[in-house]
Amino acid sequence: MKLVTAIIKPFKLQEVREVLVEAGIKGLTITEVKGYGRQKGHTEMYRGAEYSVDTLPKIKLDILIEDNSLETVIESISKSANTGKIGDGKIFITSVDEVIRIRTGETGPDAI
Repeated sequence: MKLVTAIIKPFKLQEVREVLVEAGIKGLTITEVKGYGRQKGHTEMYRGAEYSVDTLPKIKLDILIEDNSLETVIESISKSANTGKIGDGKIFITSVDEVIRIRTGETGPDAI
């Protein structure tokens, strides 16, 4: 099993989610996060004063999948989250040793 973590731009969330549902993904966790990378942040004006915003709002998606779905999920996220501009995000893949559904006690792929 794999845990796919994707950091994307907030306005791309709906499009990415729809593509993942079409690809057969049954569940995901969505978290609002802030961070920076090459995009570095930006400056804004508030009541005539300019100030720097060092972190930018992003969306973090966590998707637990079986190994055979990995390429489909990566391709779906990559295509739907891409704007071609800096700050589109990143995808991280982590191996998962075990999953346990608390309610039923199911383990492994059955718990996904």
